[in-house]
Amino acid sequence: MEFAGGAGCPHHAAGRQHRLAHPPGAATPAGSSSAGIPGTARRAAHPRMYETPEMPMECCSLVFTLQPEPAEGEPRPLPAWWGPAVQSLVFEVLRAADPDAAAALHDESSGPRPFTASTLMGPRPRDGALLPGAAYSFRLTTLNTSLADCLHHAIQPGQMLSPGSRVELDYLPFTITRVALTPQENEWAGETTYQELAATHILTTELPPRQISLELASPTAFRSNARTQPLPLPHLVFHSLAARWNAYATMSFPAELEQYATECLAISRFNLASRPVPIRNGMRIGAVGRITFTALNYDRYWMGVLHALAAYARYAGIGILTGTGMGQARPAAA
Repeated sequence: MEFAGGAGCPHHAAGRQHRLAHPPGAATPAGSSSAGIPGTARRAAHPRMYETPEMPMECCSLVFTLQPEPAEGEPRPLPAWWGPAVQSLVFEVLRAADPDAAAALHDESSGPRPFTASTLMGPRPRDGALLPGAAYSFRLTTLNTSLADCLHHAIQPGQMLSPGSRVELDYLPFTITRVALTPQENEWAGETTYQELAATHILTTELPPRQISLELASPTAFRSNARTQPLPLPHLVFHSLAARWNAYATMSFPAELEQYATECLAISRFNLASRPVPIRNGMRIGAVGRITFTALNYDRYWMGVLHALAAYARYAGIGILTGTGMGQARPAAA
């Protein structure tokens, strides 16, 4: 589906007025009245998780390759969706490093969690069994320095997630064979900082592109009006990303961002399919595929912010249940 043209954007003038107060790159300081989503409450509640040395790597994406080992006992049904099992492994690693911080992260009421975990990816025959000797993988990401340091420690030789280590997913044994940290090792791996993302997309002298394309690699859905919304509408996508950014970055974006996304972005191309994700209480339906948003009325500052958030999607995920495999996303070629 192609976008043929667009009408004027009523929020365009408001965007220009906002830039006078907050020029490109001068994002609103965290905790200010226009931050939209407070970024300080969670840090104040759990300060040990938010120690920030100079220029730390905050956003990290690690891809783990592993092989199943022979399981003892009688065969049993295996999970159709392994996201909760991978999340349990994350909490096991966190408990070993800092039991109090791990316990605090179990509480989702204080804001979005500073990590994502994918489901187990790899070959699955029709009976759902794991293939002995086959390569499987999962991905973990972090959104703050403390968790990034924790994961980097866990992959060191002899630690819980290092190559050669034995781990359990849903009480089944696996051996980690490889850990990818860079895009050269795996296209989903990498690391960056909030400052680098802002500098690349907001402080640059180049004009941000008019279009933003995203790849939704795992089912992606949102909570909207007390129900699950599987369609990646612009305001839902960028509200989700801004909420995570504002929760953990030292600079935060203003609440007007969502209004700009609502009024000035249109879906100009998509190739999406619906996919079910089994959960404890039933099923969630999410979208997978690619989607492109186009600015109806171009604004340099706002588009720079939106491109920064699109790049952030690789680490933050999009939508609900990103800690158990949903919402795995990244920028895609327009």
